[in-house]
Amino acid sequence: MTRSARAFSRPLFRSFEERIGIAVFALLLLFASTQQMLAHGFKAGDLEIGHPWSRATPAGAKVAAGYLTITNNGSQADRLVSIQSDVSEKAEIHEMAVDAKGVMKMRQITDGLEIPAGGEVALKPGAYHIMFIGLKAQVKEGDKFSGTLTFEKAGTVTVEFQADKIGGQSQDHSGH
Repeated sequence: MTRSARAFSRPLFRSFEERIGIAVFALLLLFASTQQMLAHGFKAGDLEIGHPWSRATPAGAKVAAGYLTITNNGSQADRLVSIQSDVSEKAEIHEMAVDAKGVMKMRQITDGLEIPAGGEVALKPGAYHIMFIGLKAQVKEGDKFSGTLTFEKAGTVTVEFQADKIGGQSQDHSGH
């Protein structure tokens, strides 16, 4: 057998270590691709924060709203107690509710928002939401900005809000 024929007849991976290396590399590639699919989800302890988003604001606006879902996979309730953002001077948790006269009113939730054990809370238009107050700049469609959520038990987690068009995203985005 000639030298070139022997080169083609030997196994592609000669050692067990080479085989393990290839398997680890393949798993890393798989992990990296799954992270892209989950790119708009965040975790803090037993809590999963899904698809934080906001709407673009008109020029000169001083407030914006933020929306997301929080799923508690734990056996104990937790509480969203505060929010900070790099896009505004302050951020607050608000609730839209209909009063006894049938009028929709917005009010600040000062004692935090409970996330029940095994449950989910959706911050969405017309319900609980985040108010970004004292905007430092206009929020434009396609912009991304960070916000830090602080939970009573799970601690803090920084999430990224994505701005959609003015009046956009009133449909369900749990699959993002």
